[in-house]
Amino acid sequence: MALTLPAVDRNRVLGGLLAAFAIWVGAFLSGFVINEPAPYELYMVGLVGIWVLCGLRFPAAIMPLLVLLIVFNIGGVISMMTMTEWRDAPMYVAVGFFLAFTAIFFAAVIAADGRRAEIIMNGYLTAAVLTGLLGIVGYFNLVPGADLFTRYGRAMGAFQDPNVFAPFLALPAIYCLHGVLTRSLEGALWRLPMLIVLSFAIFLSFSRAGWGLFVLCALLLTAFLLIASPSHRFRLRIAALAATAFVAVVIALLIAIQIEAVREMLIERARLQDYDSGQSGRFANHLIGYMKATEHPFGIGPLEFGERFGADTHNIWLKALFDYSWLGFASYVTLVVWTLGAGLRIVFRDRPWQPILVCALIVFFGHALIGNVIDTDRWRHLFLIFGVIWGCIALEARHQREVGLTLRHATA
Repeated sequence: MALTLPAVDRNRVLGGLLAAFAIWVGAFLSGFVINEPAPYELYMVGLVGIWVLCGLRFPAAIMPLLVLLIVFNIGGVISMMTMTEWRDAPMYVAVGFFLAFTAIFFAAVIAADGRRAEIIMNGYLTAAVLTGLLGIVGYFNLVPGADLFTRYGRAMGAFQDPNVFAPFLALPAIYCLHGVLTRSLEGALWRLPMLIVLSFAIFLSFSRAGWGLFVLCALLLTAFLLIASPSHRFRLRIAALAATAFVAVVIALLIAIQIEAVREMLIERARLQDYDSGQSGRFANHLIGYMKATEHPFGIGPLEFGERFGADTHNIWLKALFDYSWLGFASYVTLVVWTLGAGLRIVFRDRPWQPILVCALIVFFGHALIGNVIDTDRWRHLFLIFGVIWGCIALEARHQREVGLTLRHATA
């Protein structure tokens, strides 16, 4: 006689599956931002709203994320009030609040169920592979109309900018690399093709920030695995695989530069660009901007820096000062430092979510560094990474409470 679940249990299982699928779709849609508003925005507004109405809980462990992101965007409101003409500023501020709520949402749903961290990563990875393939197809113009996925001879997938496309691929690529380095042969083999696709797409983006981010994160991940493992055999395996990967990358690069278009673009992107140097270059604007920021504690308004200085800030810290006021700048710096510190404190603990936390924290650190040469306050995937890290922080806090309760009961 077949066993059947009670109606209440069936409903619970069905609800869990629908919730998992809804979260997966949200992470998946983050990889397709050709036009704005993108499907991601429209979907996430509805998803967050429905989840809040259904009783989404915000544990105390993610309160620093919630408070600091809200204060950061309140700084944007303060900065907007200094403008005589608001133009696109209200929409800019509204989008900032929306992205903040997506980070808080992802953190809260992971805190409620640690299995959702992997669901989110799977959705993110699927999107990254698909958009990476679009970038590769577009670069080599393999199908009619494929140039939609390139810009200025650079792959950009289903994004508007190669310099956002490449960093978006970093976390899934590092996550695949982690699997290749740590899993069994069977587990590594099915991750390897995805890693190749993502790595090649990052290369074809010709984004110097993307290149640097991927290389740095790969080195940091390798170093972490070597330090964290007590097994000499495992360390030897990691070292051997890393050396093999390095040789494979060199060979692939030598093959790629045989293609004239690739070689020319590689040479072009490897040297200092006109907009980097000179009196009107980005680095000169950084220096001028930091000096001018002392005169504007309330900022000058969202998107005003480019209007006044002739170029965008290309620096998240400078952008925070001018677009979000000193208050927003202080809250953002605090959030970045707090995220890195809280994540680093628990990253070496052997937990089911440790692989995801390790990869997310390393890539987040890389984003903090490239923020010195690029604006990141509108990158959807960065707020998703915020949410993943803080969700894992909340999971660890709950784990410690449960361990404490178990010990107290055992000694009672």
